[in-house]
Amino acid sequence: MTRDEIRTITKVPEPTLRRLPWYLAFVKLLRGKGETVISSTQISKEINVDSSQVAKDLSFVNVTGKTRVGYEIDALVEELEDFLGFTSSHKAFLFGVGSLGAALLHDTGLKQYGLDIVAGFDVRPELEGQMINGIPVYHIDRFPEMREQLGATIGVITVPVDRAQEVADQIIAGGIKGLWNFTPFRIRVPENIVIQNTSMYAHLAVMFNRLNSINH
Repeated sequence: MTRDEIRTITKVPEPTLRRLPWYLAFVKLLRGKGETVISSTQISKEINVDSSQVAKDLSFVNVTGKTRVGYEIDALVEELEDFLGFTSSHKAFLFGVGSLGAALLHDTGLKQYGLDIVAGFDVRPELEGQMINGIPVYHIDRFPEMREQLGATIGVITVPVDRAQEVADQIIAGGIKGLWNFTPFRIRVPENIVIQNTSMYAHLAVMFNRLNSINH
């Protein structure tokens, strides 16, 4: 049975998928310091997640720890990166080359984690033909043409909030299967489309609210 078949049968809970990158970042840090083994208890203390939860999360990954020894760090890093899809390259288009969009085009770390933004799109004619961090920017009208040429399957949405649904509808119609939405608008998508919302404003609201509760 392949790993994809296993994932289909046993759907990984979203909270687990959110925690696994934390574990990966920590064990890569330890590897950089020359460490070779790590226990779930050590991960638990550093990440502030119960050790039984760490062990349960890692049970979804094809790696086995040794009793009283723990996990081999090299194997754990390799398996986590593969499981999370970071070792494969996923082509993406970015829609909305404003300040946030341009910053994401400059973020070379995304490619290291498997997201390869191959083009940016915007409605402003003056941006047509520009290169940002080696990535070409096109007018949105050229999306169908470039989609056929470059074959991207993911759309990163950083457009103004009032354009979010319109742009999402347009790029889904053009064949994009996954959306990474950075706008605060809750985009509606068909069931066969994957969407991940990353609203910095929502996280700000949570932080401000918690700060206020501490101060009062």
